[in-house]
Amino acid sequence: MTTAYSFSSQLYIDGHRTDGDSEASLVVRNPATEELIAEVPQSSLTDVRRAVEAARRAFDEGPWPRLKPAERAAVLLRMAEEMERRLPDLVAVNIAEAGSVRPLAESLQTRVPVAHLRDMAERVMPAFAWERPMQPTVAPGIGISQGVLRREAFGVCALISAYNFPFFLSMMKVIPALAAGCTAVLKPAPATPLESLLIGDFADAAGLPPGVLNIVTGDIEAGRELTTHPMVDLVSFTGSDTVGRTVYAQAAASLKKVVLELGGKSASIVRADADLDGAVRSALAGITTHAGQGCSLLTRTLVHESVHDELVARLSAGLAAVRVGDPADPATTMGPLISEAQRDKVEKLIRVGEEEGARIVHGGRRPAGLDRGHFMEPTLFTGVDNGMTIARTEFFGPVGVVIPFATDEEAVRIANDSPYGLAAAVWSADTVAAHGIASRIRAGGVTINGGSAGVNPRAAFGGYKQSGLGREWGEFGLDEYLQTKTVSWAAR
Repeated sequence: MTTAYSFSSQLYIDGHRTDGDSEASLVVRNPATEELIAEVPQSSLTDVRRAVEAARRAFDEGPWPRLKPAERAAVLLRMAEEMERRLPDLVAVNIAEAGSVRPLAESLQTRVPVAHLRDMAERVMPAFAWERPMQPTVAPGIGISQGVLRREAFGVCALISAYNFPFFLSMMKVIPALAAGCTAVLKPAPATPLESLLIGDFADAAGLPPGVLNIVTGDIEAGRELTTHPMVDLVSFTGSDTVGRTVYAQAAASLKKVVLELGGKSASIVRADADLDGAVRSALAGITTHAGQGCSLLTRTLVHESVHDELVARLSAGLAAVRVGDPADPATTMGPLISEAQRDKVEKLIRVGEEEGARIVHGGRRPAGLDRGHFMEPTLFTGVDNGMTIARTEFFGPVGVVIPFATDEEAVRIANDSPYGLAAAVWSADTVAAHGIASRIRAGGVTINGGSAGVNPRAAFGGYKQSGLGREWGEFGLDEYLQTKTVSWAAR
């Protein structure tokens, strides 16, 4: 199929583009039109092993882990420059393969990860304590013990990302791994491999040494090979908590370090004194952003009973104004789900919600007139008890639930009554009270009255409970890819 943008459809192993040794291929389709975008090689197990072996050689024998942080930072900045030059390609590919509307494609999907890359190279790496002295300690009868604490690259990393934010999620792993001096094998989701394969072009343009970054494709078998291969030291995975448990178990046999960024069922607490305009805008975003395909989206709105009906009315009106359609159309405000299978899952959960007694006040169906593409109406449930399936299960689709509460204590209890703990929000004119509530919510990130603008690279992203292990972004993400070594000696 002819396209108006360019992308790389080959694997990237040991600094070279290759079709691999398998005759199988992955078919990439536009989720809005179901048209073929590309066919890319399906990595064989031999391809994956070659990539791991290349990463191992590059770590054990190559220059990358032994470069000074400033030298690695210079390469990362060159990668950022090349990404900025190719932003039109990244945006176009993202709209086509992930189904993002253009404003999302031009911001969180593409520009934000490039900004994170620049932040790592320009702010984090120069200021990071790569080595610091230990306070000398007197050991009676022995002497004075002194030394240094060194932070060193963890080793070979398997980076496995998800389909919803292909470039963003891949870069949130690639950035800290390379900054730390690690080498890596990146495996994007099979539905959205194109943006991640492009990263090989950026690596070449920046002069990244061969084998430092390798990019393969595949699904279950390729993932299993990466999580069990004896040459892999660390596994970073983004995806569902169900698959995350499998990854954790597979890596446990060889005691690999595991970083997991998993699901969420994030709660937004709206107090009686809240700015309802802001709270409603936030709830709308939680339901409709990327058709609800985001792990940290706020999909449980907990609202004080005194303003429940008003919030529901405003939120329903906002959802009615959402224009669902092809994200290539500038008038579209919500695009498709990634696949027919994902839409089927969302529809099944909607039916479960109705069966359990919840009430649909907006949506719940496929949009009329959209016969091609994996579209769903944005959907809102009321009459929801937090024990219902739809209040506890991640839809990963454009569905939100509204749950009333009477007191702050009840709101905190409901918010924490979840297997997940990725994100949360509090809306209140009383910021002291809001801060107190935020401190009691068991989630990795809590915003008050909308939080700060953008995705701040100085923040730590990650979850409590079944939302994952470890943190991403900035120095917190870098720390996950480093070992701590003590080098000590006695002064006599």
